[in-house]
Amino acid sequence: MSENKSYFFCGIGGSGMLPLAMIVAARGAAVSGSDRSRDQGRTPEKFAWLEGQGIAFFPQDGSGPKAGQILVASAAIESSVPDVAAANALGLARMTRAELNAALFNAADKAVGVGGTSGKSTVTGMIGWILESAGREPTVMNGAVMRNFASADMPFASALVGDAAIYISEVDESDGSIALYRPHVAVVTNISLDHKSLAELHGLFGDFAGRARVAVVNADDPESAPLLSADNVVTFGFDDAATVRGSDFEALPDGCRFGVHAGGTTYQVKLRMPGRHNAANALAAIAAAHAAGATVAQAVEALADFAGLARRYEVLGQANGVTVIDDFAHNPDKVAATLAAVAELPGRALLFFQPHGYGPLRQMGKELAASFASGMREGDKLYVCDPVYFGGTVDRSIGSEALVADIVAGGGDAVHMTTRANCGAAMLDEAKPGDRILILGARDDTLTEFGRDLLEKLG
Repeated sequence: MSENKSYFFCGIGGSGMLPLAMIVAARGAAVSGSDRSRDQGRTPEKFAWLEGQGIAFFPQDGSGPKAGQILVASAAIESSVPDVAAANALGLARMTRAELNAALFNAADKAVGVGGTSGKSTVTGMIGWILESAGREPTVMNGAVMRNFASADMPFASALVGDAAIYISEVDESDGSIALYRPHVAVVTNISLDHKSLAELHGLFGDFAGRARVAVVNADDPESAPLLSADNVVTFGFDDAATVRGSDFEALPDGCRFGVHAGGTTYQVKLRMPGRHNAANALAAIAAAHAAGATVAQAVEALADFAGLARRYEVLGQANGVTVIDDFAHNPDKVAATLAAVAELPGRALLFFQPHGYGPLRQMGKELAASFASGMREGDKLYVCDPVYFGGTVDRSIGSEALVADIVAGGGDAVHMTTRANCGAAMLDEAKPGDRILILGARDDTLTEFGRDLLEKLG
């Protein structure tokens, strides 16, 4: 699928592109690419590391693509982008990221696809860690850095390159590309509003689960209920009827603890990740790993050492009694889950949120505002800057001020400040010992740097 081929990745630093590039490079392909963020001087350490892995970089000016290569680019990228225009002029074959990933996935003897509105990356990382710990040597394609596989030599470990016959990947419904995958094991973590209407999502996830030998579906999620009647379904959750059932959830200062009931046996799990939603993620991973050949006992043992993913409620540190946490929450469901985890422990939350685009605010701004307003406790404060914008022709008529107005109308304490720097300064002025500062948002690798900068200033 990738051996002896040459790929040019346009936007190679993206969360879905980077791990795919690493996988095909490790399998013998020549890989080069470009990225607008590199040209803009953003996250230089990531691109320096990629160059150190043998990836050839070019400015995104059309000089990179060469005859005989395959162009890998987002389906949404405009033909006016110089690299795409150059590839078209050369007559290069073109694949989307999803098409290339699906080709690798579908060629595997055992393919585990993880879909759902929330929790995909975490569950993918958990399954990968369980199967790796069980000696199965999987290949894992993820959208976030898996901390168990990260090291000084591999700081951006969003991929694990193992046996091509066992392929674990999160799959994306936002662009409809979930339809490309033919899973042996299909996981549906949950279904809620994000990029598409619920009617569209029910169709996409229903078809995805229906193509699998085993479909692992959330018994606690009302929107997933239509999937539960199929013959190939194994369920997970805290519902009494779940095949892999959780019980006795307990929040801990350093994670959580809960029981797991499967196959007539009860196990105790202690996770190093907080939140009932992460306990549900673990139940999904246990069910999927078991369907892929691991024992439940192996899964439970491995999860005790699961270190989590970068930007998934990642504690960056503490200074002067204030804890700074970095989190990927950006849609209504993820925001609700993160705020529920925050509420499990005492202490005020100072929340920073950077919307991940103007389009998403139009699509789900009302629902996002409702999640913030209902999830924030008395004393919690929210600071919202303008949405991510890297250029282009997107409609910017609805921005963060509308989101904040809806949150305030719903009873939340929120303020809109145009810049991230202004929000940061206001949070530093407000922060007191015992508070937690949370950095929320997606599509911007510099959010973690922002959190670390706040931590340094607090100290």
